[in-house]
Amino acid sequence: MSNTNRLHLFEAFGIELEYMIVDIETLNVKPIADEVFKSLTGEYIGEINMGSVTWSNELALHVLELKCSHPTKDLVQLGVDFQEAIEQMNELLSTFNARLMPTAAHPWMDPETESFRWTHDSGEIYAAYDRIFNCKGHGWSNLQSTHINLPFYDDEEFSKLHGAIRLILPLLPALSASSPIIGGKFTNFLDKRLDYYQNNQKIIPSLTGKVIPEAIFSKRTYRKYIYSQIEEDIAPHDPDGILDPIWLNSRGAIARFDRGAIEIRIIDIQECPSADLAIANLVIAFLQMLTEEKIMTTEAQHEFKTTDLQAIFKGVIRHGENTVINDKEYLKAFGFNPYEEVTAGDFWRKMLINLHIMYPERLEPWYDQIHKILDQGTLASRILASTNENYEHSNLKMVYRELTDCLENNQMFDPCLEGAF
Repeated sequence: MSNTNRLHLFEAFGIELEYMIVDIETLNVKPIADEVFKSLTGEYIGEINMGSVTWSNELALHVLELKCSHPTKDLVQLGVDFQEAIEQMNELLSTFNARLMPTAAHPWMDPETESFRWTHDSGEIYAAYDRIFNCKGHGWSNLQSTHINLPFYDDEEFSKLHGAIRLILPLLPALSASSPIIGGKFTNFLDKRLDYYQNNQKIIPSLTGKVIPEAIFSKRTYRKYIYSQIEEDIAPHDPDGILDPIWLNSRGAIARFDRGAIEIRIIDIQECPSADLAIANLVIAFLQMLTEEKIMTTEAQHEFKTTDLQAIFKGVIRHGENTVINDKEYLKAFGFNPYEEVTAGDFWRKMLINLHIMYPERLEPWYDQIHKILDQGTLASRILASTNENYEHSNLKMVYRELTDCLENNQMFDPCLEGAF
């Protein structure tokens, strides 16, 4: 793609949302994505353009993804489009006695017996993944996320954007964690999906790295130190050359130089599109603040070490908004007293105040949703509060049925669920 076709920083965005297909009555996963698509097109294809929103398949047959068909600047309208698409899909799924379920992990799915892989177009890619990594596991077949694609025009813009994204990644789970319960029990992580994510591909460490990307700020060095290493390391496992290093790169944010974009991949899917887009807009405002050097220079941002950022990340995936940030340099950079106790929730509350002053038009439409997350906790925390430490199947089913209703009605989840004892 020539640079003339590329977007500059924050000119438009691409959002992707992944959801589970579940049985209407039991809420068990229902691996029918291929049959659902066939009912619309008459053939097994993995992507259907429905206008402003496109539906596509994922590795697991019980997962569907919806995404904006083209980059868009109007995320308020995109929220409306997403909700209409969800209503349309639920209407279609009802003919299969199924519906969509939100959150980043199914609470009682058994991946050993309930995982089925997409075998149609691009099926050879998923088969290669399965052969190398054994995709029958929670970390492959039971995880749903939100992806944010942000454009850059050239190396200068890539350098600014990649540097800023590295700084926000460790604290994203303090906003978005939604996978506390897996296998019918509390996992001791608010974001268990990301715990699986960081360990999924241990046999080839260069694929995920430390989740937080390396301090690399140009196309040339990115290709030299990341893509070339992945290509070298995957070769013995992929003799037919099916897997492209660009697809294999699994860091928390990946550079797509072919598209002129960086894709953030570590946001857990929320209970409804308005919650997902609220988080996306807060993330965008935060990154805009950094790329415009409003609180620190780009050079200062580039100085943060990947290992230090990873240490913050590891705490946040476990404790979410309750994580105490111990990195004094990180706190100082964002205007906190490094000698006072600051939680990840405290961090975001202060950032929201500052960002709302800087970018009121971006955040105003989402202010109520963001406040609910910061006041009542991540979706993971609200789910745990609703279970009241009762992980019996009947109680989990009641909580997750309400979450499924939230998706259908585009309403945020209230932790005060009557009857969950």
